[in-house]
Amino acid sequence: MPVTAPPPSELADTLLARLPAVYGAAADSERGAQMRAYMKDVAPFLGLTSPVRRELSRTVLDGTPRPDETDLTAVALRCWALPEREYAYFAVDYLRRHVRRLSSGFLPVARRLVTTVPWWDTVDLLAAHVVGGLVAADPKLLAAMDAWIDDPDLWVARTALLHQLRYKDATDAERLFAYCLRQAGHPDFFIRKAIGWALREYAKTDPDAVRSFVAAHRDVLAPLSVREALKNVGP
Repeated sequence: MPVTAPPPSELADTLLARLPAVYGAAADSERGAQMRAYMKDVAPFLGLTSPVRRELSRTVLDGTPRPDETDLTAVALRCWALPEREYAYFAVDYLRRHVRRLSSGFLPVARRLVTTVPWWDTVDLLAAHVVGGLVAADPKLLAAMDAWIDDPDLWVARTALLHQLRYKDATDAERLFAYCLRQAGHPDFFIRKAIGWALREYAKTDPDAVRSFVAAHRDVLAPLSVREALKNVGP
């Protein structure tokens, strides 16, 4: 079901009243311009470094209760609607911290976040820490990942490729390798890089399996994917 508007949430009201005031007071316009340029003009930035932002977030969250799924949905969607990128970062951190409080019903919200003002800085964290957590908790969502890998939106496909990034021994290697082959010929850098990254991460768990997979499919994998996959384990 498509996600439309944020649901009502008193906790979201509290946080979204505090957040712009606390973050805005620490804004650094010069650094913000540099960050915006580095991120290819995907969004304006307040100019908050990660350590500063995380310290400010503690102030924003001080004294607030643990959120439920409705709260998390409302906070994420409302943060995404704000122009400066740091608000999305706040939302991602909040979702990561409370991912176990999310049900499989959050997946459409995650897709909305992945496809709204998409860039690697938010998509990759959502893939590995939010979508990956949802799928690990509810294997029925694997059917959605099997659909996402073929999605015409490259960020949705990248999310499917990266959702197992933190699974280690729990990785479904057959599915991972199948996904890599499904997108091996994709022309976009971000898909080819994701294939290599996913394989490189799994190589920390089973280097022989990754070497064998790359050797068997080197003719279809992009050189970038191969280089990334074998970066730490050799040919």
